[in-house]
Formats: sequence, structure tokens, C-alpha cells
Amino acid sequence: MLIRSANRPVKSRLILVSLLFLLAVGIFTSGTDISNTILAQTRRPAATRTPVKPKYSEFSHDIKAHQNDCSTCHTFPSANWEKVRPADSAFPDITDYPKHESCLNCHRQQFFRGAQPTICAICHTNPSPRDSTRHPFPNPREIFDVSEKGKTATTDFDINFPHDKHIEIVSSSGAAKSAFRYASFGRLRQNEDSCKVCHTTLQPQGDSDVEFITNPPKDLGDGFWLKKGTFKSVPNGHTSCFTCHSVDSGLSPAPMDCAVCHKLKAAVPMSDFSAALATKIGINDRVTLDLWRRRDSSGAFRHEFASHADLSCSTCHNVETMVTTDAATKRVGIASCSMCHVTATEDDGGVLNYEVAARRKDKAFRCSKCHLEFGGKPIPPSHLKAIVDAGGKL
Repeated sequence: MLIRSANRPVKSRLILVSLLFLLAVGIFTSGTDISNTILAQTRRPAATRTPVKPKYSEFSHDIKAHQNDCSTCHTFPSANWEKVRPADSAFPDITDYPKHESCLNCHRQQFFRGAQPTICAICHTNPSPRDSTRHPFPNPREIFDVSEKGKTATTDFDINFPHDKHIEIVSSSGAAKSAFRYASFGRLRQNEDSCKVCHTTLQPQGDSDVEFITNPPKDLGDGFWLKKGTFKSVPNGHTSCFTCHSVDSGLSPAPMDCAVCHKLKAAVPMSDFSAALATKIGINDRVTLDLWRRRDSSGAFRHEFASHADLSCSTCHNVETMVTTDAATKRVGIASCSMCHVTATEDDGGVLNYEVAARRKDKAFRCSKCHLEFGGKPIPPSHLKAIVDAGGKL
């Protein structure tokens, strides 16, 4: 009895330790199972995650299922091509939306969902069986841009235009020289005659005393307000192109070869554009806004400014290497500005010198001579190099 009595505490302790061990193992195992469950949930394959809900109120060419041959949906020419433009300027073109059958094969379910199917809003202003009114088709642009849809619409495409193939065959008359005469013509004077065919000063001030697009506030001071003649126009439709690339001319690419010119947009570079400022100034026409949004160097540059207007286009633009679908080839670098705006010292009057010096004194200083949104960003190394190249010291 004494021996059993003496061993009882030892056995009790062994039993207690065993129970604690089993409990710890259970907790650890349970915790591990919970952890594994959490990891399994966070590492689920992408296919099992909740998919993004399609937005059927907008059509995107960027969706893979929509990237078929253009003729799958678009018929050249549209049945209404003679009606959308004045009779004396009409030409065969794609000027209307695809027919319903282009969409029904894939979207039958969306077409018959409710009294006013969301998908119908892509083309129709008030989708319903009793109202077939449609938005203007994005071509011609001059009609589409002033419509409610056109005021805010954005395109899926960039236009592939090879400048190097056009600068010597397009004259100020707007017509191409024949293939037989082409060889006998030398380069047009600094390409100026060629450039003017497509690019003219937009909303020029000319001899008018009114230099601003809209009336600026009285306390504007040295602040920025958009002036007339800031931008150069660009072709915004098929009219210029189809002058030469028509059904009758046989000049490739033909009007129905859409994909030769229309390329899906790549990544859009940052631009020196402020939407808030444009709204404040009262800029609401699509052409001006589109041009301003493309400014990826100097958002404030004005083509009609006296010193700029006297320059040749080739002073700033290397047209022969310009690829319209590659933003880097179109960007105007600081070297084009250096001849007038960079000097050896700040006292010599260089605007860049002044603004670099001001930024170094005050980190909050915004460079506003040329820039809008870019004015508060770090000074690019190219700008500092321009001062050194002009004989300056940093």
C-alpha cells in the first residue's frame, strides 16, 4: 500500500503531461489545418475567382473575341454613305453601325434581356421596340463629335500614317503626284508644302486683338490661359485619305483595308494636360481636347506665337522618322527649344536657366513657362544637360 501510495503522484503527473501533450498536438494540428485552409483560399487559381462583370453598354475592339477581320462586322460601303455627307462631297465609306446579326451570334442573351437591353445603348439613344433612333456613327467625325455620345467618347485606335512615304508625293494642292512624275521631283522645300496639306493652325488669332480662346479672369496675371493658334489641325476622318486611296485609284491601301491604318492603342504616355484646367477655361470641343491630351512635352506650346510661326516644321519635328503609332518618335525634345530658351547663364535671359535656378531655391516652385502638369515634377536630366551644352554650369 505504501508503495502504491508513493507512486500515485508520479502516475497522476504522467497522465496530466500526456493529456497536455495530446491537447497541444490537437491545437497545433487544428491551427495548421486552419492555416492551410486560409492559404488554399488565398492561392486559388485565377479561374475560380469571381470574374469581372462585362460592361455591355460599351463596345471595345480590344476584347479578343472582337478582333476578327473588320469585314466580319463592317460592310464597305455602308448603305447610307450618300446621305451622311453633302451630295457634292460624298464618297463611298463606312458610315454606319454593323447590323444586328454581327452581334447576335455571341450576345443573343443580352439582346433579349428586359424591355431596354443594356447592350442596345451602344448604338441606340433610347433602346426600346418603339424607338430605333441611333447615335451618329463615329465616322464622319464632324457629325459624331458634336453628338452627346461623341462629346465624351474615346477611340480604341491609333492611326498608322507613314509620313516618310507621303512628304514627297503630297503637294499643297492636296493631290499625289503620279508614279511616273514622282521620280522627277526633289524634296519639297523643307517639307513645308507637304505639311500644310494636313496641318494648319487651329483657331488662329490672325489680325484679331482677341488672343485667348475664352475670356480669362481679370486676375490672371502670369497664369496660364489657352490662346488661339496653340494647336495644329490633324485629319480627323477619311476625307483627306480617300482623296488618293479611293476605290477607283487602286492605290494601296484601299478604303476597305481598315486594319492597315487603324491599330489598337498601345499604352498611352503621360501628357502635359489638365482636365480640370480645360474645364475651367471652357474647352469643350473634341478636336481641341484630343490635341491637348496628346501633348506629352509642352502643354503650353503655342504654334502661332510669332517666334514659333516663323520656324520650319522640321526645326522641331523629324518627320521622316515619325511613326504615328509610336509616341516616342513624335515627342519634341528639349534640343528644339534650346536655341532660344537656353543660355550659358541665367543673366543671359534663358527661360530654362531661370526656372532651374528657381526650383533649386524653392522645391515647391512650378515650372510654368512651358508646362502645366509637368511643371511640378523633377527636372529631367535632358534639361540640365541642355544648360551644360550651352556653356552653363550647374
